[in-house]
Amino acid sequence: MALDRSRFFPLALSRGFFIELSGAQLGEQTDLFDGALKAAKGSLKGLVFFDSNNRHRGRLSKKCSGAWPRKTHKYLGHRGFWQVSPVVHVLGIETSCDETGVALIRAQPGSGSSQTGAGASGATGEILAQALHSQVALHAAYGGVVPELASRDHIQRLAGLVERVMSEAGVDWAALDAIAFTEGPGLAGALLVGASLAQGLAAAVNKPVIGVHHLEGHLLSPLLDPEAGDLRFPFLALLVSGGHTQIMRVDGLGRYALLGETIDDAAGEAFDKSAQLMGLGYPGGPEIARWSTSGRADRFDLPRPLMRRPTLDFSFAGLKTAVLTHVQKLRSSLALDDQARADMAAAVQAAIVDVLTGKCRKAMRDTEIHQLVIAGGVGANQALRQAFAEISRQDQCRVLFAPPHLCTDNGVMIAWAAALRVLGGQPPSRASGFSVRPRWPLAELPLV
Repeated sequence: MALDRSRFFPLALSRGFFIELSGAQLGEQTDLFDGALKAAKGSLKGLVFFDSNNRHRGRLSKKCSGAWPRKTHKYLGHRGFWQVSPVVHVLGIETSCDETGVALIRAQPGSGSSQTGAGASGATGEILAQALHSQVALHAAYGGVVPELASRDHIQRLAGLVERVMSEAGVDWAALDAIAFTEGPGLAGALLVGASLAQGLAAAVNKPVIGVHHLEGHLLSPLLDPEAGDLRFPFLALLVSGGHTQIMRVDGLGRYALLGETIDDAAGEAFDKSAQLMGLGYPGGPEIARWSTSGRADRFDLPRPLMRRPTLDFSFAGLKTAVLTHVQKLRSSLALDDQARADMAAAVQAAIVDVLTGKCRKAMRDTEIHQLVIAGGVGANQALRQAFAEISRQDQCRVLFAPPHLCTDNGVMIAWAAALRVLGGQPPSRASGFSVRPRWPLAELPLV
């Protein structure tokens, strides 16, 4: 078996274990592999491999080891112990909607990390370089994202951002362990831009690729925070953005159970539509947050949908309708001035924050899990962060947010999610024919 494509073959036989001490692609030069194992003279009990390409667990089998050459079939069934490479470098590409994000991270398992899921068991990551371009100005005139314009802008900017990130990181292409891209969910055309470039780059530099679920990227991004180093499974997660509002139970990497979600508009969508009704501009979340600083939330009585029901589901369509009704009354009486807009903005923000915090408190009570991770664009809202900080003190629970600059879509979260899966045992694949998944339930993700 060739190690690092050389003839160097250090090994040790100790207490019945064959220990491979260098990088290897199991199956190359099988005469050497077979001859080395014969030295054990039948006393072999297990095999220990050290390589970033070998992360299989359990007993050796054709399924876990790929195409086993003829002479090594006799070793199938031996206990295999697979040690991951201590450091992985992953390039991440995000193009699911209206942000073009690229990042390069270095990740490694913590001293107590386990194969059942890095991140919550101690994995650490370092952002070596990142670049992000927002299309907000491009779509502002339309009051929302135009898919065709988003795809064209990704095409124009993505390659340049990749080149910039690799240059700033000072990392050679040969040092990469994988190239990650957002496979879904998202806008089909936008996803194809990122997937195409990732697959092309991977083929050009002979590196594997890994498709990442956009929501898993958001969900795991708070684990980059050093304060999350001692977070343990299970924990709850609130994914809250312009397209999603969900409460998940997280029992491990890829082990996600949906506890509640919006039955109509997402929280971020409620911000956008309310801001549009008041004439505050796009995107609505930052605009409402800015106007609310000079407003009185108690001037307008807005609903908190589903708050009194036992469900953990959300609904924001009724809130949008109430805002429309108030705005129409103000306009008819020529009273929609800047102060009215500020008061309405404060009322909208307070209603959304109350619903999100109320549902999360109920989820923690119902599940008796008192660790909560919050991710997604709406997670950058300062009023929401302050409200959860108060809940954390009152309820003696732990609440973790993604850093503000990682709340919106970005390449860091894609690289990080991919790195955690690689460290957890999911091997990336070779560049080949590909597809994207505009609709991709989290429940369909493979376990690690």
